Amino acid sequence: MLYAIVETAGRQYRVEEGKILYTEKQKDYSPGDEIVFDRVVFVRKDGEVLVGKPYVEGAKVVGKVLEHAKARKVKTVKYRPRKNSKVEKGHRQWYTAIKIEKIEL
Repeated sequence: MLYAIVETAGRQYRVEEGKILYTEKQKDYSPGDEIVFDRVVFVRKDGEVLVGKPYVEGAKVVGKVLEHAKARKVKTVKYRPRKNSKVEKGHRQWYTAIKIEKIEL
């Protein structure tokens, strides 16, 4: 089993080949572009473990940007009893879907 942990925009994600990674919006890339993550923190390949200090040298993860979209709406409600007051707010966060094509060592 081959997987890696990559760092992007201050967050760490576990990735595997063929899986789809949902990250915060990557503004510099458009759908169809190739994206390379060179900040690989951890790699596991067939029981062999490589841990970076802070990153694994020579390791990179290559993916393809599928889309930029908005996530489902998150609603918040502020209610004040006996005041006849209620405030509803909603928020939809942008994300980027990336298909992981290969993990290179």
